[in-house]
Amino acid sequence: MTMRTATPADLDAIMAIENASFPSDAWSSESMAAELATPYSHYLVDEEDGAVIGYAGLRSIRGNADADIQTIALAESRRGEGRGRAMLRALLAEASARGAREVFLEVRVDNPSAEGLYRSEGFEEIGRRPRYYQPDDVDAIVMKVKL
Repeated sequence: MTMRTATPADLDAIMAIENASFPSDAWSSESMAAELATPYSHYLVDEEDGAVIGYAGLRSIRGNADADIQTIALAESRRGEGRGRAMLRALLAEASARGAREVFLEVRVDNPSAEGLYRSEGFEEIGRRPRYYQPDDVDAIVMKVKL
């Protein structure tokens, strides 16, 4: 497993996983490119044999007390190997290094494996956002962890 900071050159590989992972509500290429470019974000890619098999993103302004995990996704064939957990832990370490004391995220109510991962890393549910994920009308579970 090789994790490194994502670059604009990773956009096509990230978007391939994004579109496969979130078929109904994937981010646009333009939105993802903007995320990769802003200094407020920190994106990682997970590589194997030179191929991007996963990515994860954090929105964290240096010195702010809170940060947000934007996304974590892996190629379907690579899920369940602990790679998502490794990327999550790397994002939490980056948030801490930037001065964050709390990290927030949203997870689809119909994604129990992701919710279980976050709970196992100390995240707690603090609320729900009805019909947050569109066009599927799926609620978001809002979660928070203290660093």
